[in-house]
Amino acid sequence: IELLTMLKCSNSLLSIEAKKEKKKQLQVTVMKTASKLAVLTVLVLLLAEAHISVAVTCSAIQLSPCLGAITSNSAPSTLCCSRIREQKPCLCTYLKNPTLRNYVNSPGAKKVARTCGVPYPKC
Repeated sequence: IELLTMLKCSNSLLSIEAKKEKKKQLQVTVMKTASKLAVLTVLVLLLAEAHISVAVTCSAIQLSPCLGAITSNSAPSTLCCSRIREQKPCLCTYLKNPTLRNYVNSPGAKKVARTCGVPYPKC
């Protein structure tokens, strides 16, 4: 009877150890899954940001609200600053355009960009 009791206790201990091992394995699996999900989330956010950057349509007419501030000493409007930020990826293209270069490269345009917090491009 003692031997039978010892075997039952031994089996019970083995069962507890097996459960602990399964619990550890499950925790590791959950952590790996959480890590993969975090990496995937970051990738999605980066791709979304890249998509937003690529989605800009370069159109110099979008900068028309800035014309007054560029050609005079008036401060740029909120709309002007918003448009300059939107068109920032296009500024080098505008600088290469002979028709637009004089406006985009003028001291007034540089002042407006600086006032709006948009760094002047180095193309």
